[in-house]
Amino acid sequence: MSSVFNRRTSGSVVCPSCGSLVGVRDAKCYSCGRSNPGLWGFGPVLRRLGADFSFTHVVIGACVTLWIATLLMSGGSVGGGGIMSALSPSSTVLILFGASGAYPVFGLGRWWTVLSAGWLHAGLLHVAMNMYWLWQMGPALTELFGPARTVIIYTAGGVAGFTLSSVAGAYFPNLPFLRTAGLTIGASAPLFGMIGALYHYGRTGSSIARQMAVSIMVQAVIFGLLVPGIDNYAHLGGFAGGYFTSAFLNPMTRERGDHMIVAILCLAASALAIAASFVVLFR
Repeated sequence: MSSVFNRRTSGSVVCPSCGSLVGVRDAKCYSCGRSNPGLWGFGPVLRRLGADFSFTHVVIGACVTLWIATLLMSGGSVGGGGIMSALSPSSTVLILFGASGAYPVFGLGRWWTVLSAGWLHAGLLHVAMNMYWLWQMGPALTELFGPARTVIIYTAGGVAGFTLSSVAGAYFPNLPFLRTAGLTIGASAPLFGMIGALYHYGRTGSSIARQMAVSIMVQAVIFGLLVPGIDNYAHLGGFAGGYFTSAFLNPMTRERGDHMIVAILCLAASALAIAASFVVLFR
């Protein structure tokens, strides 16, 4: 039987850890020992949600929407002095929406911005380039890891990247070949998390995936060293975050129902981080 929100209240479901059939009310899976394998009856709903979830479209839609919102709120402060600064929101508005970096994190105490900064962008070229790379990598990573684990990797890469960038900007900003900024945003940190995950997968499961990750890394590193204003610390931290998250999630195993729970929590935490930036600023 099913009840409200399609929650199963009787019958059998698939254990999210090992794939064995278990009773929806069973306290433990008798094949793998997992506690509460029925996920309170929401296991089938979570599997359907994972199958229907389009990671790439959701992230692109959210990033473009937030970029347009920051432009509209910037009003007459919108930048337009060149191709790199065309249609760029003001720094004040970006801080309002949750930009990260040494100044927001250590100067203003807005530690949660390591979650929100990856959804914001500094101009038309910035958002266009990041969304292009997401469009290129997103479907492949989702195919390899599953939609839920891809969300987790994306979030972990962003958090790791912006944390390293903020710490570096506050304590060691002048190391050779590495640059950071007092204010940092952009999907490139979580995108490097995806590259790190792809590289880890390539080391354990596919030489083609490894070659793809290395190719993207080389292009990104050259771009980061030659173009001013690129936050290389965020890229480095994002790569490490994605690599170790992939190792923890073990891409050689099937995606589980509880991965979708964690993915939903990641998206909710990111949305709350943006909301918190407004609340704290006007408090």
